[in-house]
Amino acid sequence: MLRVDQLNAWLPDPSAPDDRSRDTRLLHDVSLQIDDGETVALVGESGSGKTVTALAILRLLENTSPIRIEGGVSFAGQPLLSLPMEAMRTIRGNRIAMIFQEPMTSLNPVFPIGNQLLEPLLLHRHMTRAAARQEAIALLERTGIEEAEARLDVYPHQLSGGQRQRVMIAMALACRPALLIADEPTTALDVSIQAQILALIRELQQELGMAMLLITHDLAMVRSIAQRIAIMKDGAIVETGSPQHIFAHAAHPYTRRLIAAIPAAKPPLKADAPILLETRGLSCTFRLPGSRGTLFRRRFRTVKAVDQVDLSIKAGTTCGIIGESGSGKTTLALALLRLTPSSGSIFFNGRQLQQLSLRRMRPFRSDLQIVFQDPFSSLSPRLSIGQIVAEGLRVHQRGLSRDERLRLVEQALHDVGLPADSLHRYPHEFSGGQRQRVAIARAMVLRPKLLVLDEPTSALDMTIQRQILELLKDLQQKYALTYLFISHDLKTTRALADHIVVMRNGRVVEQGPAQEIFEQPQQEYTRGLLSAAHYVASPA
Repeated sequence: MLRVDQLNAWLPDPSAPDDRSRDTRLLHDVSLQIDDGETVALVGESGSGKTVTALAILRLLENTSPIRIEGGVSFAGQPLLSLPMEAMRTIRGNRIAMIFQEPMTSLNPVFPIGNQLLEPLLLHRHMTRAAARQEAIALLERTGIEEAEARLDVYPHQLSGGQRQRVMIAMALACRPALLIADEPTTALDVSIQAQILALIRELQQELGMAMLLITHDLAMVRSIAQRIAIMKDGAIVETGSPQHIFAHAAHPYTRRLIAAIPAAKPPLKADAPILLETRGLSCTFRLPGSRGTLFRRRFRTVKAVDQVDLSIKAGTTCGIIGESGSGKTTLALALLRLTPSSGSIFFNGRQLQQLSLRRMRPFRSDLQIVFQDPFSSLSPRLSIGQIVAEGLRVHQRGLSRDERLRLVEQALHDVGLPADSLHRYPHEFSGGQRQRVAIARAMVLRPKLLVLDEPTSALDMTIQRQILELLKDLQQKYALTYLFISHDLKTTRALADHIVVMRNGRVVEQGPAQEIFEQPQQEYTRGLLSAAHYVASPA
């Protein structure tokens, strides 16, 4: 189906674009073969060249970057690199489809998702608009989106991260391609949806004979779905083999390091601790577009994103919030921080926060900090790292001198493992893991009592995930921090959490000590989540 022969890529030096001896080599003689109906996984850390390889196959780098590509790529016996661009466009999306890693930047923010999902059906499958609409609804339902018809009229920003990724998957599968290139297709999804997507892809492969190039850093997922694995490091493939061979007899040190990066469970707490934060009957309600109304009257429906949640978080501990996308995890965190309207009671250090005005709430902001899911969008591209980390100090500690502020910023960067010269650099100059460290430093510089971590490792590869988890453990021990850790990744949650809260449709399904929840769950929904995690992480 697909053959890649000694594919090479170079990035010219902007100071000497005509001197090829100064080019940076991105790909080193990459060779791959994917047979009909086969899944080949390309695994490696961020920056290893996985996505560059995929974009080079589809020739998406030619008109958007100065990268120079050499080598051979053939699809169904047809050489792609020498095809006229007009012929290449008929292959893209129709015969070869791609799921991109960042759905928020891939979806057009000014069009409803229905318009964007109908486009490939109208363009490549030549359906009528009515037939395309029904097919779009069916695709959304198959990828696990509830109330699919109503979702056609919403915009990307009105969906959760996992829902946006599912829309991208539906768009890629719309034309039933012969080859699917999936670039981190389940990174932003919870384990139960991961299991659904993997099962869906397998079903479509059997139905259509579809082949897949799966790009990921998640070795657990690779083990369950791929027939062959190619390990990539620094632009070169260092090892290939079946999942059974790779996991049992890994030959390359880099492969062994990836396998060893799986986090271990956190031991249970021994000592009791006072309650730092507590909620009683906390609820958040939103109005969303409902079914189609009249021309002058739009119908709305009321959704309880958080419904009567009672929660207690002890000082110096980690409370893990788990559940599927859209279960209310992030909304609960925003409500606790008074960043979204809510009803019910919120007690922090015995003080009722709901009764405070915005002005009287401000002194508590330094004690209640948050690290958002996507550090690239939460860090201002116009500010240097020093300015970003110092921003909270300028707001909450105005009496500090410039030298005192600089000393605290340098200490925060040192705490998260970033060099002092990071002060004058900008977010785009850092990797994903480094940007997440900057986001943690921005919160830590204020020495908060409670730190909310919203999917802090979801977009990171396995080895960087482990580094961030170890960093969080060290900071918690050093500064007696309390964490609210939101995640769909049960492995990382188990490695960090002392107490687990399981959410579904805005309600708490089950909560208790982490060891009890993971080893003896009482509710069927919790058992389903753990079963899905086992499905994703176990051999096929």
